[in-house]
Amino acid sequence: MTTDPSDARSVPEAPEAPEAPEAQPRVIAITGGSRGLGAGIVQAFLDAGERVATCSRSATPATDAWAKSHPDHFLFIEADLSKPDDAKAYVDAIIDRWGKVDVLVNNAGVARDGILGMTSDDDLDTVIDLNLKGTLYVSRLVSRRMLARRSGSIVNISSIVGLSGYRGLAVYSATQAAMDGLTRALARELGSRGITVNSVAPGYLRTEMSHGLDEAQLQQIVRRTPAGRLGEPADIARVVQFLVDPANSYLTGQVIVVDGGLTS
Repeated sequence: MTTDPSDARSVPEAPEAPEAPEAQPRVIAITGGSRGLGAGIVQAFLDAGERVATCSRSATPATDAWAKSHPDHFLFIEADLSKPDDAKAYVDAIIDRWGKVDVLVNNAGVARDGILGMTSDDDLDTVIDLNLKGTLYVSRLVSRRMLARRSGSIVNISSIVGLSGYRGLAVYSATQAAMDGLTRALARELGSRGITVNSVAPGYLRTEMSHGLDEAQLQQIVRRTPAGRLGEPADIARVVQFLVDPANSYLTGQVIVVDGGLTS
């Protein structure tokens, strides 16, 4: 007895597996990202496809170029973070555009050279107001939103002079040591809500924040550095990206020194 093939029951094809939803870029807030180290960190996150919002007191050729080359992924706000209203305007602008902040990198800072005994009130206020109070203003605003979402990462850019000190930079060194203290306290406050907080303490970089050191002084530092060179913004940016990787949920409350072995 033969069977008509037309009588055979057709086997339904297995449905195609749904495509995994495309990962959305994170929102990265980087203060003081218009030049130097901050610009290097901004560039690294833009290259990784993230959305980046930065601020400084005025625009630079770098911020203008990013606005043109990454119109959907870059936001620049003119802000003096030593003023609480400007800090709020910066954070509000990010929320208005993208609705959240996944990562905060507190990088904005300024130094004034000179021995403490000769430091003016204006210079003292300038350094403390931006480096410390500005960081506190922005961290307060952003951490509230991270707490509500129960996720986030904060990285404070401090300096090895906050650990070792440096002649003529007493006020700046004090603010950098305070940044590391803030890191440890915030890690304890926010850790139970899934938020990591760490510091990166760079060594001497070849940027305008080399604190007025002349070439002879810089070369002396190079000779004392096991890596045999000054740092580059990209060296620091890679460590920041590691610390805020979504897979990192356990490394928190630490100060990561990135100085080519100078203080080892």
